[in-house]
Amino acid sequence: MAEVNADWVQQERKSYERGALVEDAVSSNPFEQLSRWLADARAAGVIEPNAFCLATVDLEGRPDARFVLLRGLDERGLVFYTNSQSAKGVQLAAHPYAMAVFWWGALERQVRVRGVVEVVSLEEADAYFATRPRGHQLSAWVSPQSQVVPSREWLEARLAEVEREFEGKPVPRPPYWLGYRIVPDTFEFWQGRPNRLHDRLRYTRQSDGGWVIERLAP
Repeated sequence: MAEVNADWVQQERKSYERGALVEDAVSSNPFEQLSRWLADARAAGVIEPNAFCLATVDLEGRPDARFVLLRGLDERGLVFYTNSQSAKGVQLAAHPYAMAVFWWGALERQVRVRGVVEVVSLEEADAYFATRPRGHQLSAWVSPQSQVVPSREWLEARLAEVEREFEGKPVPRPPYWLGYRIVPDTFEFWQGRPNRLHDRLRYTRQSDGGWVIERLAP
C-alpha cells in the first residue's frame, strides 16, 4: 500500500479576519448582493471569479459536483452552458434541481445558491455561443462530454476533422449544447470571521417574490 503523508491537514489553521457581514450593509436583493461580491472577487484578482461548484443528483440519488462558469446573472437566475448529454445534463433532465457554491478564498467569502433548473431559450443559447472563441466553439463539436474516449490522440484527430468541416464557415451551436438557468429559492452569503464565529446570512424567496433575510449560526 502506498504511503500517504497528509498529517498536516489536521493542523492546518487560518484565522479569517478580512471582513464582516451585517444585515444593514447588504442589499435587500440577493441578485444585487451576489453581483457586488462577484465584482469584488474580480477586482481582487481571483482566478475565474465567476467559477462555481455545481451540485446535482445522479440517477441513483447520489450527489455529484463539478465546477462550471457563470455566464449570465439577472433577476431570472444564474446561467451556465454545457453539453446536455454530459453527466450533469442527464442528471438535470431527470432531477431539475441544483446548488451553486462560489468560494473566493482571497476574500474569505462563500455563496450558496439553491433552486430549480430550467433550460434557457435556444435563441439565448445561440446568442451566447456566437460570442465564444472559435476554438471553444469547435471543441463543443469535438467532445462527447463525460463519455469514455480511446485517447488524447483520438480527441485531437476529431478536432482536425471538425476544423476541416467548418473551415471558412461560422461554427453553429451543436443541438445538444444548451444553457441552463438556476432559478433560486435561497441564497446564503458567508463571510469568514475570527475564531470560526463566521457570518451567515440567508435570503429566502417568499410567495410574493420578495426575500426574507435571516442570520444563521456559523
